[in-house]
Amino acid sequence: MEIQIKKVSTNHDLRMFIGFLYHLYKGNQYWCPPMRLDEKNTLSRKKNPAFDFCEAEYWVAMDGKKIVGRVAGIINHKANERWNEKLVRFGWVDFIDDPEVSLKLIQTVENWGKEKGMHGIHGPLGFSDMDNEGMLIKGFDELSTLASIYNYPYYVDHMARLGFEKAADWVQYEFKVPDEIPEKVERLSKLVMEKYNLRVLKAKKAKELLPYAHKMFAMLNLAFDELYGFTALTDKQMDMYVKAYFGFIRPQYVSFVIDQKDDVVGFGISMPSLTKALQKTNGRLFPFGFLYILRAMKKNDTIDMYVNGVRPDYHGKGVNALYYNEMQKAYIQNGIKKAVTNPQLEDNAKALTIWKNFDGRQHLTRRCWIKHF
Repeated sequence: MEIQIKKVSTNHDLRMFIGFLYHLYKGNQYWCPPMRLDEKNTLSRKKNPAFDFCEAEYWVAMDGKKIVGRVAGIINHKANERWNEKLVRFGWVDFIDDPEVSLKLIQTVENWGKEKGMHGIHGPLGFSDMDNEGMLIKGFDELSTLASIYNYPYYVDHMARLGFEKAADWVQYEFKVPDEIPEKVERLSKLVMEKYNLRVLKAKKAKELLPYAHKMFAMLNLAFDELYGFTALTDKQMDMYVKAYFGFIRPQYVSFVIDQKDDVVGFGISMPSLTKALQKTNGRLFPFGFLYILRAMKKNDTIDMYVNGVRPDYHGKGVNALYYNEMQKAYIQNGIKKAVTNPQLEDNAKALTIWKNFDGRQHLTRRCWIKHF
């Protein structure tokens, strides 16, 4: 087998780059297919505002006329400046179980990074923290979520063979939704609201959340600032995410904690799990994909907790209990039996302590790998 690396330079190439993912994981019962249109928009230099401070190239590995691997190389100049480093990122990395394929893909990104003056490589990472990140290293026989990467077990062996080491791990938890809210949780929530003069936003329609959407993302920038590889979102990125996601979220599964100045000091965003629906669509909305998604949004017993955070000056004051309490009420009222958390850094103790109070398990682990030149 003679493996050739081809740079993605046309729309046809990009369709092949995206499509390889669906070919590689076709029929995998644990994989959650991303929406093809979302993938295309994220990778588009015209539509993704992250290209204001990032540069990227995409490549596919070819065995004759057959694609056997793909990878994206990203240089996030804003992140490198924030963390005082010169690292090239690799992402959208997928390959068959062949050492030559993974070697040539990663070497291509490394060489490109060296040409750009980088001193190392890490990933899988995207353009920002809003992109999926981290290679799965535990939980290969667990159902994946839309907000996370799935990959086969052999990927881990390839990364070790290529000389990579652990940079950071993200963990996820699955827990059972209780039949009722514990009295101590209700009591704590009331105490926190009274002590700090806070309120929980009550929204019946998604549009009622819109006045607070940019405030939420601005608060996210503060809350996530010290997390591995984080890059603060720009106003243009915030606009994009608000337009893309706030139109179809279920407000009962979203909780914003508001202070006396009408600012967001804490939030939690969750949605009914779309994994099984997306498996039926194979990443396509049409002709019938949107029907599966709508059905999953309305009737579901599993919730995915996408993102949450607390403003730094409110850390340790019980604000997270407020939004988790409100979301749990919605879970109970709507027949949700199981919830899966978003990926959280294993050393982010502030985020992880909350799960000690629930009947759950840590079932998924993802890793960011790193190698210096």
